[in-house]
Amino acid sequence: MTDGPHVPHIVIVGGGFAGLDASRALAREPVRVTLVDRHNHHVFQPLLYQVATAGLSPGDIASPIRWILRRQANLRVLLATVERVDPAAKCLHLDGGQTLAYDALILATGVTHSYFGHDDWQPRAPGLKTLDDALEIRKRVLLAFEKAERETDPARQRRLLTFVIVGGGPTGVELAGALAEIARQALRSEFDNVDPASARILLLEAGPSILTTFPDSLRASARRSLTRLGVQVREGTAVTSIDEGGVMLGGERIEADTVLWAAGVQASSLGRCFGTELDRAGRVVVEPDLSVPGFPDVFIAGDLASFTHQTGRPLPGVAQAAKQLGRHAARNAVRRLSGEPTRPFRYLDPGNLATIGRNAAIADFGFLRLSGYLGWLFWVFLHIFFLIGFRNRASVMLQWAISYVTYQRSVRLITHDD
Repeated sequence: MTDGPHVPHIVIVGGGFAGLDASRALAREPVRVTLVDRHNHHVFQPLLYQVATAGLSPGDIASPIRWILRRQANLRVLLATVERVDPAAKCLHLDGGQTLAYDALILATGVTHSYFGHDDWQPRAPGLKTLDDALEIRKRVLLAFEKAERETDPARQRRLLTFVIVGGGPTGVELAGALAEIARQALRSEFDNVDPASARILLLEAGPSILTTFPDSLRASARRSLTRLGVQVREGTAVTSIDEGGVMLGGERIEADTVLWAAGVQASSLGRCFGTELDRAGRVVVEPDLSVPGFPDVFIAGDLASFTHQTGRPLPGVAQAAKQLGRHAARNAVRRLSGEPTRPFRYLDPGNLATIGRNAAIADFGFLRLSGYLGWLFWVFLHIFFLIGFRNRASVMLQWAISYVTYQRSVRLITHDD
C-alpha cells in the first residue's frame, strides 16, 4: 500500500483571539490544522473584570474550544501544555513526553502578569488574565466586606475596606469603576455593622497619566467619571513595596488588605526557544510578515508578537489586534507552504474602548470620540457583538439588563474558600 499525498500540517499554539482566528482562516485551505492549548476553553478576556467583580459568571464569557471549532473538518484540538519548541527538528515537546511535528507553526500563547522583578508580590496582588484569576479576585473582594462586618477594631475595619488597584490602563480603570459600584450600589443596605459605601478605592498609576493610549480629552472624562464614583486616582505614583498589610509608595504607606495588579505583562516563555531578539516584555520581535527571524516557517501572533514595523511601537494588546495578527499569520503560513512569497502585515486600527462604570465609558475611533452615556452604549453593543455563541450573548444581555435596572450584581458568590 502506498501513502497518499502529503497534506501540510500547521500547528497553532494558543486558543485565544489570535489562535481562534488563525484556525478559522485555515478552514478552507488544503492543510491539516492542530490547535494546542492547555485549557479546554476560550475566554473573552475583555470581560474578565466582570467575573472578578461579580457581574457575570465564568460560563458567560467562556466557551469550549472544541465547540467553537466543531464544524471545521480539517482541524483537531489537543488539550496539552507545550513545554518547548525545537525549530531545528520542526516539532513541539508536550507534557507527558510527547512530541508534535509541524510543517508550519503559529505561536499565539499571549502574555501573563509582570511584577517588574518583584515576583514575591504576586501572592499579595493577583493579576487578571484567566478565569481562575477572576474567581480569586472575586473571592478576595467579597470576603473583605464580610470580614469588615465582623471586625470591631476601627483601624482594622478601615484596612479591610481599602482596595488598591495598581496600574491605570483599561483593566485597572475598569476594575476600579466596578469595585466602586459594588461598594456604593450593589451592597448598599446589606450590612449592619459596616457601610460598604465607606470603602476607599485607590487607582495608582506610575506613569504621568491613566489610559495613555487615549487622547487627553477622553482621559480627562475618565478621571471625572472615576472621581464621581469615589475612586481616588493617583498618577505619577509608583508602588515600591507590597506586603501583607498594604503597599508602600516611596515613604508613604497605605494600609490595605486587598491589592489588585494591573500594571504590566510578561510574554510566554515559548518565545525564548528561538534565540532571537525579544523586547522588554519578552515578546518576539518579528519580521514584517510576522515570521521569526531565521525561521520562516514559524509565525508569531497575538500578544506574543512585538510588531513595530508600522508605527515604531508595538501594537496594542487588544482583541482586534490579536485577531488580525492571527488571520494574517495563517495566510502567510499557507503561502509559505505553497512556495509563494509572504506578505507584510498591516494593522487596521478599529478604535479603542474602556468603560468606567454604569453609563460611563470612553471610545476613540479616530474620526469619532465618545464619552459618558453614548460611549457606554457603544461599549455594550460591541462587547455583546463580539461574544462567541448565541447563548453567551443572550446570557450577558440578560445579566446586564437586570443589573442596570436593579443596581445589583447577581454572581456574588464566595467559592473555593481556604
